Amino acid sequence: MAEAFRDAGHLPNRRGGVPADPDELPRQRRGVTPQMHGRYPDYDVLQEAGHWDEETRRVVFGRLEPPRIRFFTREQARTLGALCDLVTAQHREPRVPVLEMIDHKLAERQFDGFRYAWMPDNDDTWRLVAQGLDEAAAERRADGFAGLPLEQQRELCGLLADGKLEGGAWDAIDPATAWKVITRGIVAAFYSHPWAWNEIGYAGPAYPRGFARLGVGMSEAWEGQEAVDIDPVQGAG
Repeated sequence: MAEAFRDAGHLPNRRGGVPADPDELPRQRRGVTPQMHGRYPDYDVLQEAGHWDEETRRVVFGRLEPPRIRFFTREQARTLGALCDLVTAQHREPRVPVLEMIDHKLAERQFDGFRYAWMPDNDDTWRLVAQGLDEAAAERRADGFAGLPLEQQRELCGLLADGKLEGGAWDAIDPATAWKVITRGIVAAFYSHPWAWNEIGYAGPAYPRGFARLGVGMSEAWEGQEAVDIDPVQGAG
């Protein structure tokens, strides 16, 4: 897991096994995707909003307006914002506001309903991760995790995932389990946002319209159509 994270291109590989640069994918022409590139450049899931019920529209469009940071301190938000951008490979605007969505959930004490028995609640886990990453960055003479070069950020995340960070905040939590907790939250937030749906061609809520074409390889006329003929599984190796 950690080794794959350090080497990940986050996108399908191109010829010769070289990781594809995001700009090698088509620029988004309709709607918004993170960094305005993707496999579905003419797809905008929000154009289907007329087929959703009122409550679904309220929830989905509400995600386009990121709430202000309330739970994390300014220093914690700086560190964890850099971490969220790193994990989701969001290095340019527009970005899915992952940290703001996580902050809102924690501020409202909307937990997952379960936790590892040897770990604190998720709110304390996030704070301790921010503290531990900044402590590790200080050992590398950087102004916090966000002040590290990208490669050193990746290195630290690899050590975190492998459970190899020690001392300071890491004496209070298990690093490898903390990595599972925070990445679960990051991925859940990212893929709940309609910009991420545009990026992967997800058709969004199907209620009350529903799906009719349920056969293998079949899709509805209103679902996204890929503009590149690359198998994402084979391409990623």
